Amino acid sequence: MPLTLLGRQNPLASPSEQLKVLQEAGLPLSFEAQLDQVGLSPLCATGITVFQINVGKLCNQTCRHCHVDAGPDRPETMSFETAELCIKALAETDIPAVDITGGAPELNPHFRWLVEQSRKLGRHVIDRCNLSVLLLPSQADLAEFLAHHQVEIIASLPSYRAGQTDAQRGDGTFDKSLEALRLLNRLGYGRLDSGLTLNLVYNPVGAFLPPKQEAIEAQFKKELRLKHGIEFNRLYTITNMPISRFLEFLIDSGNYDQYMTRLANAFNPAAAASVMCRHTLSVGWDGRLYDCDFNQMLDLPINHGIPAHIRDFDPIQLNHRRIVTRDHCYGCTAGSGSSCGGTVT
Repeated sequence: MPLTLLGRQNPLASPSEQLKVLQEAGLPLSFEAQLDQVGLSPLCATGITVFQINVGKLCNQTCRHCHVDAGPDRPETMSFETAELCIKALAETDIPAVDITGGAPELNPHFRWLVEQSRKLGRHVIDRCNLSVLLLPSQADLAEFLAHHQVEIIASLPSYRAGQTDAQRGDGTFDKSLEALRLLNRLGYGRLDSGLTLNLVYNPVGAFLPPKQEAIEAQFKKELRLKHGIEFNRLYTITNMPISRFLEFLIDSGNYDQYMTRLANAFNPAAAASVMCRHTLSVGWDGRLYDCDFNQMLDLPINHGIPAHIRDFDPIQLNHRRIVTRDHCYGCTAGSGSSCGGTVT
């Protein structure tokens, strides 16, 4: 839905519009100035341990908090040629983990090929799954495929309560998520000693920071086990980033300035030193390279003289590249920090 911004209609459709809003937040310090104050400027990579591949924005859901702005009508999807370049680049390195995301990554026609080729190279593969995709008729054998290749599943579940989950992800999503989780449990996912890892992701439903990860994990495990008989390994808390749909929500609800100030005031130097971009390389659906998935959505490719496309992949330069930062990065450095793997401190 369009929103009124600065006296005009503005759906924040473009990354440049989003960056403009972030720059006008009126924060006491820019993120770059904050890094300089704590001796972390310029922020640089420390090597690459996660090769993240975003295969596109096509998704079977349309979630309120989605920083990708994914949905059923999105045409952006990684081609086979670009997928081949990803595997070629991966083979030139010893990067241990491949993190495949979207959209619903499983809907990309080359998703399974990427999994198979990554496993042939001996890499650990992570699938960022929305759970409901496992129930689509076209994906009837998907759960078995993931189990066969020992793919780690990181699945989003905003709450152990139906109302909160459906409010963020759509009516009926909670029940579908439970059905998918039971399917994964039957295959061994989330069970001790099965070798099949099932981790959940919690995003706050609203304009506030997530609670302590250990506390909310214990609560999720208790509620899902007792009420639904569901097991999982870990729960990751991720701060909602002021990007795309969540940014629109913040402005529509009048919470934007307060939320940005909250993030900035909660800046943690220890979290800043451990942000995921320092050990992650993100590949966009079109092959462009980014420091993280959030920068990808704001059209902020890697910079500072390093080739920014997978066809020009240079692991030596990329291992110690300078990170591109803007004020949205406060979202990853607030409190205990936030990353695709949960808190960082």
